[in-house]
Amino acid sequence: MFSYGFLSVVLALYLSGLGFSVIQIGVLFTVALAGGAVVTGGVSIFANRWGRRTILIASSILMALGGIALATGRFPLMLIFAALATLSPTAQEIGPFQSLEQAALSETSIDPSHVMPYAWYNLVGYLAVAVGALVAGVVPAALQGAGWSALEAQRALVWAFSVIGLILAGLYLPLSPSIEGQRQRSPRHLLGLHRSRGIVLRLTALFGVDALAGGLIVQSLVAYWFHQRFGIGLAVLGPLFFGTNLLSALSSLVAAALAARVGLLNTMVFTHLPSNVLLGLIPFMPTWPVAAAVLLARHALSQMDVPTRQAYTMALVAPEERVAAAGLTNAVRPAAASLAPAISGIAFQAAANGLPFILAGGIKILYDLALWSMFRRASIVQHDRDATQ
Repeated sequence: MFSYGFLSVVLALYLSGLGFSVIQIGVLFTVALAGGAVVTGGVSIFANRWGRRTILIASSILMALGGIALATGRFPLMLIFAALATLSPTAQEIGPFQSLEQAALSETSIDPSHVMPYAWYNLVGYLAVAVGALVAGVVPAALQGAGWSALEAQRALVWAFSVIGLILAGLYLPLSPSIEGQRQRSPRHLLGLHRSRGIVLRLTALFGVDALAGGLIVQSLVAYWFHQRFGIGLAVLGPLFFGTNLLSALSSLVAAALAARVGLLNTMVFTHLPSNVLLGLIPFMPTWPVAAAVLLARHALSQMDVPTRQAYTMALVAPEERVAAAGLTNAVRPAAASLAPAISGIAFQAAANGLPFILAGGIKILYDLALWSMFRRASIVQHDRDATQ
């Protein structure tokens, strides 16, 4: 997550410095998100057969190779590794990491509807992203002060991304066999789901709508928009996105406390709605400090639904379906989001164009209303305690 934090801030600027157009950058981001969806969905079905640790190590190695592809500056090679789910333009996890870890969290919790394990999980992740975003502002500025060009300084972070992939593979190696699910020779049911299929498919469709809107304003493109609209560089963008991700991190713990009082669904919907109104207001702000303040306020609320959404999904499905449910609901997000960056790339050709912010805010508001309408009467399934230990 630390590496995704700095990569998402510098990636669009780095690719622009290599001479690629905004449309090409949008296409690369689309391929990365679509590849993440395909890989996540496919792996989640067969995770119990192949082994979770094996998949996590292989994904880490592919992440390292993806960084090397970026460093070469060759667009076809970048597209190949983007399709293999190795690059994230969004400051969020891509590939099978989150699905496998989310299922593992649910298995170690006595009650999978408890938000706190997911809150700590997301807190650490967002803090790492925040520090990564700060590094994206500090390190290039320091290197440029030492005589490096802007492109060389950005490429140094790309190489760091590759090295972190190798470190991550080494960290997964000594994990306990207890992270593995029950081994199966093949999926027993379509998509690995049976009793909970209807619920999961409805949630998946809704999460896809939310992710489609989110794909219009991935962090790399937001950083590029601030740069084009207000003329600010990485020295300002890095601290700004450090702030957004720090607020997202702290909001995870607030979400856990709030969910204990008002419920999972209420927390998901009634924190997300005002954040989406703020999102649509960003392009109407006259100066970058005001626009940044609105962006920060939006992030103080926008991610409270993440740990609650994860707990809600795990609590609604049977224990043996959790890996498949996590995989499907996580896979649809990059799949839907992959449709958006190319559109945003075209829209952002005009520096002052804030249409992606308005569209994203409007679509997300519709998602919130639909989620509330469809699930406000749903009940959490009480699973056998022994099955969740």
